[in-house]
Amino acid sequence: MGLSIKQKQDYAKLLYLKTTMTQKEIAEKISVTEKTLGSWVRKGDWEVLRASYTVTKEQELRRIYMQINALNDKITSRPEGQRFATSMEADILSKLASTARSLETETGLSSIVDSGILFLDWLRPVDFELAQKVSEYYDGFIKDRLSRF
Repeated sequence: MGLSIKQKQDYAKLLYLKTTMTQKEIAEKISVTEKTLGSWVRKGDWEVLRASYTVTKEQELRRIYMQINALNDKITSRPEGQRFATSMEADILSKLASTARSLETETGLSSIVDSGILFLDWLRPVDFELAQKVSEYYDGFIKDRLSRF
């Protein structure tokens, strides 16, 4: 079963944002013309997204934990007997902890693509032909995952 245009566009966007593949390579991989891909890039402002896509999951988690630590430091710096969170602080801590938990456990398609790219980058110098074959299978796997959304 082939991918819908929306699924192809989503996959192309992931590849565009997360890899160093050329537009020609991406177009070939998802079976669209370079002109179609170029149109998606322009209309979706993918260039701007690519430039702003530098924040990693690890960096975001680090930022959240720094915020939690800063708030906890503020609470513990209060005089003895007053070292408890206000309702607003407790709400903020709860939301930050929930966000951190979500980031730690989430394995979205983006993470799956990232892992595949890292593995293929490692495999390419070890066994180029095998890397090409695995890349074909991995591409099929990603397309299958996309078709399930």
